[in-house]
Amino acid sequence: MNTFVWVAYGTGFIFLMTCLGATTVFCFRKNTDEKVQKIFLGFASGIMIAASMFGLLVPSVNQAQSMGNIAWITVSVGFALGIVFLYVLDKFVLFIHSVTNKKMSPGSKRTTLLVSAVTLHNIPEGMAVGISFALAAQNLSEPTMYLSAIALAVGIGIQNFPEGAAVTLPLKREGMGSVKAFLLGCLSGAVEPLFGFAVVLAASAVSAIMPWLLAFAAGAMMYVVVEELLPEAYMEGNSRLGTISVMAGFLLMMILDIALG
Repeated sequence: MNTFVWVAYGTGFIFLMTCLGATTVFCFRKNTDEKVQKIFLGFASGIMIAASMFGLLVPSVNQAQSMGNIAWITVSVGFALGIVFLYVLDKFVLFIHSVTNKKMSPGSKRTTLLVSAVTLHNIPEGMAVGISFALAAQNLSEPTMYLSAIALAVGIGIQNFPEGAAVTLPLKREGMGSVKAFLLGCLSGAVEPLFGFAVVLAASAVSAIMPWLLAFAAGAMMYVVVEELLPEAYMEGNSRLGTISVMAGFLLMMILDIALG
């Protein structure tokens, strides 16, 4: 079977799981209760914190060490660059709206940053699955490589389900229509097959910067969590509800990352 067909199967599966997670937006009313809204934001925050730590930073450290790099420098610089990128994007979005004289709600800004951060997070995941299936296709005499690629795709796919929900539910909370929120959730995962194929075409060049990319995505996600999601989850009311939802999201994603990693 052609290498690119294998890559299409692997990255297509994790993209599909993101879209399935995004369908959860259709399970809730447009105008949700304030408590439910806090749960959405807190749960999304917990998922993104755990995904940053266990799905991005830990692999970044491991890959940096295996390449002989000074891991703490690679990870900290990549992480800081991710924060700076989202900060600049934040200011750029506000600037564009000021130039066009369009009033921007806090929810609109949050939407832009949230989708951007999760999309960045999905890029290295798509690359990892793409290269795994490419290697399996090129080494058909070693079935363990094929099984390893499948296990990786299944693990990332299962993680992508709650991540898809973590994108769409806060968007609906901001008043966005279910269909539009669903499409944006799917769009955040569309980069997975795209970069899965890209890494196969430029494997040697991309693999050298993979630890940086992982840390970069983690920094971007953490910026959104701290700047946008957590403050909103704790505004006006019972802070305990926000805490519980954050911990629940973190626990779920931690279990998935460790058990399926």
